Amino acid sequence: MKTKGTLSEEDFKNISNTKELLSLIEEKNVSFSKVKKTLLYDKELRLLQIELVKLQNYVSSQNKRVAIIFEGRDAAGKGGNIRRFMEHLNPRSSRLVALNKPTEVEKGQWYFQRYIKELPNPGEIVFFDRSWYNRAVVEPVMGFCSTKQYEDFLVQVPEFEHMMYEDGVIIIKFWLSITKEEQAKRFDARKENPLKRWKFSPVDKQGQILWDKYTYYKSEMFTKTHTTYSPWMIIKTNDKKVARLEAIRHVLSRFNYEGKSEANTILSPDPNVVMRYYRSNINQID
Repeated sequence: MKTKGTLSEEDFKNISNTKELLSLIEEKNVSFSKVKKTLLYDKELRLLQIELVKLQNYVSSQNKRVAIIFEGRDAAGKGGNIRRFMEHLNPRSSRLVALNKPTEVEKGQWYFQRYIKELPNPGEIVFFDRSWYNRAVVEPVMGFCSTKQYEDFLVQVPEFEHMMYEDGVIIIKFWLSITKEEQAKRFDARKENPLKRWKFSPVDKQGQILWDKYTYYKSEMFTKTHTTYSPWMIIKTNDKKVARLEAIRHVLSRFNYEGKSEANTILSPDPNVVMRYYRSNINQID
């Protein structure tokens, strides 16, 4: 049985990259599991981000239009996921959409109107940090829309997405799933961190109080809007880092871009982390 070792100052001086550090940790049987996990995550993220750059080149050259939607309860990790997607992409052909609450003028328009102008142009990938699906969960839970507006939305959204699908827009819909306990922990962390305190809002506070109500409307949304041409992909996000890697893998798995076969990492997502809505139903996802 190997005894636990240590790393000396000299060891660190002789290390020139992450691979060598990981090999040394293994060789000396050093108990740095958390550090090792972080190093492996950083390495894997870099390899997947290289593939995202290849994917973006493909989307640009083929004039594809890609819309990637991130939905989920508050603190599920939508912003963190999107940042890892966009970190090394060319900003000329990728864009983040995170709309504020509608203006008085927009409130009088067709609900989807303000989202239509944000849809991807040819050769562009657009990331939605929340989307038209605000009306499916947040708005009815918080009383921000009427019952008629909510019911009209559920009737119209499959038709709206089918029109996009028929016109060639590729829609990828993620629901980031988090447990009630993990959400509470992240809310506490936000309140304690002065750099993240701005993220905590009165609506967030209601997330725990109205947990069951959110669950009801989330289930209704899946039932009415999970379609063959625009399915919901559920991602377990209690482990933020795993969720980020698997979300990227899912997107990459959807395209046959140039250079994909030369990837130095696995591009198929873990089915225990990323799953279609009907599978998540069996697995009781939040």
